[in-house]
Amino acid sequence: MKRLLIAVSALAAMAAQADEGMWQPHQMPQIASQLKAKGLELDPNSLSSLDKFPMNAVISLGGCTASFVSPKGLVVTNHHCAYGSIQFNSTPEANYLQDGFLAKTYGEELPAAPGSRVYITESVTNVTDQVVGAIPAKADGATRYQLIEDNRKALVAECEKADGYHCSVQSFHHGLEYYLVKKLAIRDVRLVHAPALSVGKFGGSIDNWMWPRHTGDYAFYRAYVGKDGKPADYSKDNVPFEPVSHLTVSAKELDENDFVMVAGYPGRTNRYRTADEVKYAFTEFYPMAKTLREDLMDIIKATAPEGSDARIRYENTLAGLDNYAKNYQSMIDIYAKSDFQQRKEALEADLADWLQQSNKRQRQYGESIDAMAKLVAESQAKAQRDVVLGYMRYASAPYYAQRLLRLAHEQQKPDAAREPGYQERDMTRFGEGLKRMSRRYDAEVDKAIFAYMLKVYADLPASQHVAVLDQFFGLQNGWNEKAVMAKLDAMYSNTKVGDEATRLAWMEADLTTLEKTDDAMLEFAKAMYDTTMAMEKEEKAHDGELQKWRPRHMQALIAYAKEQGKPIYADANSSLRISYGSVKGVEPRDGMYYTPFTKVEGIVEKESGEWPFNAPAEQLKLIADKQYGKFVDSQLQSVPVNYLSTVDTTGGNSGSPTFNSKGELIGLLFDGTTDSIIGDWDFDETRNRSIHVDTRYMLWVMKHLDGADNLIDEMNIVY
Repeated sequence: MKRLLIAVSALAAMAAQADEGMWQPHQMPQIASQLKAKGLELDPNSLSSLDKFPMNAVISLGGCTASFVSPKGLVVTNHHCAYGSIQFNSTPEANYLQDGFLAKTYGEELPAAPGSRVYITESVTNVTDQVVGAIPAKADGATRYQLIEDNRKALVAECEKADGYHCSVQSFHHGLEYYLVKKLAIRDVRLVHAPALSVGKFGGSIDNWMWPRHTGDYAFYRAYVGKDGKPADYSKDNVPFEPVSHLTVSAKELDENDFVMVAGYPGRTNRYRTADEVKYAFTEFYPMAKTLREDLMDIIKATAPEGSDARIRYENTLAGLDNYAKNYQSMIDIYAKSDFQQRKEALEADLADWLQQSNKRQRQYGESIDAMAKLVAESQAKAQRDVVLGYMRYASAPYYAQRLLRLAHEQQKPDAAREPGYQERDMTRFGEGLKRMSRRYDAEVDKAIFAYMLKVYADLPASQHVAVLDQFFGLQNGWNEKAVMAKLDAMYSNTKVGDEATRLAWMEADLTTLEKTDDAMLEFAKAMYDTTMAMEKEEKAHDGELQKWRPRHMQALIAYAKEQGKPIYADANSSLRISYGSVKGVEPRDGMYYTPFTKVEGIVEKESGEWPFNAPAEQLKLIADKQYGKFVDSQLQSVPVNYLSTVDTTGGNSGSPTFNSKGELIGLLFDGTTDSIIGDWDFDETRNRSIHVDTRYMLWVMKHLDGADNLIDEMNIVY
């Protein structure tokens, strides 16, 4: 194992000159020459130190990235990352989504949505031996899965003895390595500023993943702690958190080919998946998931009229559904016209030939090839069912009823034996989820969503049906809309899961109490429980087999890549990573070239007076009068809005600070282009581009449109 880890590090040092890779901070010294050649002026070694500038200013929001930009805990991230908190605080009378929000004083700042966190990564420790070192080679899948889970939970429990910390054990290289990640978890997070929707989401879903772009995708939070400086629940007596360091904000010139670097928490990539997994994803999963998302959006919009309180409750859900529906369509389109599948299959053929050339290699890795093929086929046999059951979670009432019943069952066990998500460490977040439902739930919308998902389920092949679900809704002989709707009407009329006080009371109730509670949604949860547990047990055994064979398959890929002189970096897994590149345009089609910057004049060109191209009248006047202030670019003779770069990023990087060569903040990453969407699976250096909002545009809007001088004065800005 140690020899293999050395090989992984050695491969990092052979990284190609293409701006490929989401690198772990400890790898920065190994690629120092590439970083320096690109133009980095900071010491690359400093980027591996999580307790030093600039890495200690980069934070996670749990799904998005952000950064500290003042000594008083001011946090900047994307508008779409703060969207849930803006929506949570919005009502028809005070619609901050539509009109924007600005707190001029600490006292005017609003609590973020329940469950909001600021996570500061303080340490990342290799714990591979503690996780898998003592597991018997012959352990079956179920045993292996449980041993790994127990070892991870034990490490987390020990780590979290330090008050105020959230710890996790994350898998790298598909189980080849494990790292213990320790994060300070600040749980009093407040909304400070967000521009109007017509700025923060200008272009809406039409411009999503597109270029040219003119979106002011930024917002501000503030992190608060107790007077002792430690994380604390919300209190009016809490004080702003004082980070060890914060970023300097640049309003200086930025040119094409300038060095840029992004630090953040990319969610998940799949660049080392098998050819069969690639084919399934692009020909089956993405088409199915895209259709489900589009249909759910139509149902929500039809059931919750625009402008109604119900629609406001579902705006965050709609945004998420829409974002990935467009993402999936682009995935499908790019895959269809690319040679990605053929290259994957060719790689596997070359790998097999390489293994055959050596008896030693065949003994080491050969068995993993056949084992992976078998396990992937088993996964795909029930994949449609799993997708549909997963999307049923968009119906909140049955979902939370099932979670509450599961909690009551889990609480009968010792804490260490409970399923992750149901341990004592999870109870604060569990309760916050129950509270968050109050502003993201409407019974009629929820019922319509559940009815649609049941219809999709009923249309699945009989081999993928779940007997208890068929029996509960009378689906043994196919879909009967009248009977199903009558059942759902009765369920939603006879449940209290939509009441926050009831949900919170059920969270504290024991199993006996819930078993005796006469509630229609709980009756559904009780009917499903045993079958759900049996399916989960089967899935864990299967995952345990993957935990045995996928690392061995990864070993083969690493050994083969080493001989080819190719770099290997770990797939993204929501841990802190660094990507580097340069500001650069792109030629998406023959005869077409996209320049790397857009200007505020482009807003006027797109302006239609109707959403999503309805810029504020005050903004249009500022542009017409060329009132650019300090934020004009001398070459563009305008204020730059967005720019393109070659950095390698994915979902989760949203809100990531973009640095110049000196480590100054020059923008926030918020999107990718259509041609780079497939980067989750396949990196194409000629077309990969990320989209950033320029700090000069952010500051211009804040200064001249929103009057956020208090925040500008709070930040350290260099001109």
